[in-house]
Amino acid sequence: MSALWVNDPKTLEAILDELVAVDRYAIDTEFHREKTYYPQLALVQISWRDRIALIDPLAIDPRQLARLFESSVLAVVHAAQQDLEILELTCGVAPQCIFDTQLSAGFLGYSTPSLASLVQSEFKVSLPKADRLTDWLRRPLSEAQITYAASDVEYLLGLHDRLSERLVTQGRQEWAKQACEELRIRPRGPVEPPLAWLKIKEVRALRGRARGVAQAVAEWRERKAMAADIPPRRVLSDMALLAIAQKMPANETELMQSRGVEARQIGGSVATELIAAVQVGANRDVQLPVNESEEVERDLRPAVTLISAWVSELARQHHIDVALLATRSDITALLREQPEARLAVGWRATIVGDDIKRIISGDAGISFDVRGGLRLMETNPVIGGSSISEQL
Repeated sequence: MSALWVNDPKTLEAILDELVAVDRYAIDTEFHREKTYYPQLALVQISWRDRIALIDPLAIDPRQLARLFESSVLAVVHAAQQDLEILELTCGVAPQCIFDTQLSAGFLGYSTPSLASLVQSEFKVSLPKADRLTDWLRRPLSEAQITYAASDVEYLLGLHDRLSERLVTQGRQEWAKQACEELRIRPRGPVEPPLAWLKIKEVRALRGRARGVAQAVAEWRERKAMAADIPPRRVLSDMALLAIAQKMPANETELMQSRGVEARQIGGSVATELIAAVQVGANRDVQLPVNESEEVERDLRPAVTLISAWVSELARQHHIDVALLATRSDITALLREQPEARLAVGWRATIVGDDIKRIISGDAGISFDVRGGLRLMETNPVIGGSSISEQL
């Protein structure tokens, strides 16, 4: 299927007139974020009916697409978390109704499949291989780039047909719909600057005042990176940040003696700003967030491990990606009775969450079956309820 290159507003408006009148379209994006703080949108691919359009956001304003995204037309996507982020950033809004083929395939025996593996499995077609070093911002795009970009949306509507049919047959359509909506409304975008220090793996090794300094310097670094639209590591490396947190320099000379700090990074007023951040952080009493499992009552910790094993086995038996059914964090959140616990509402509550509550209350238990597997065992009659074995 040949693709139409769209680089003028009138052509895009004509395409949008068509798209808002259909019931669905497929969409994907190409972008870069290696050299900038915010991702740079380089291409938008859309397919509908028997057409494919490659929209050039370097030539036209991508905010024109908002008219389509604000409509009720279904957007078929694949592994769309980053696509939704960049579309929201550049267009002001992301699609309001989505069907994610990767998520939906997870309810049919796949485990977070790539688009290429899903197309190969369903259609016996090998997609063009991606070149991770491709420069999508360079114009004109090569024929190979255009072919690859078009292939990203060429099979999505067909996948929507196949997966939807099987989801309906297996009674899992509503589960997939709820999972896709969770993805659509999930918070995305830049980290809040005061929380930026938690992205640094080694920060958990810091103690006392060093934690406060790490938090303050990381917040300063994040804000500088956002203002200049550059990656935080170009403002100050993680190594330098950790060294400053440990050394807590009081002047520029001590700052320059911190490992990883380079003279070119602290020119002008930067050194003064950094030392000020160190002073602010040194006066903070900062505690690391407690690991979720540590916040579960001690006598319930073995239950988390046992229930996780039971859920994993159920997922394998019933061909559902375990990450969709219930993660360890989901189980912990339910046991801690968090208001936002995923297992307390919707299909997960019906399928898993309610049974977990019955296990904890003693109304049900987990035992070994004759094959050495784990199964749910009733200890008290269930009135008006149903267990997972009846649901799946």
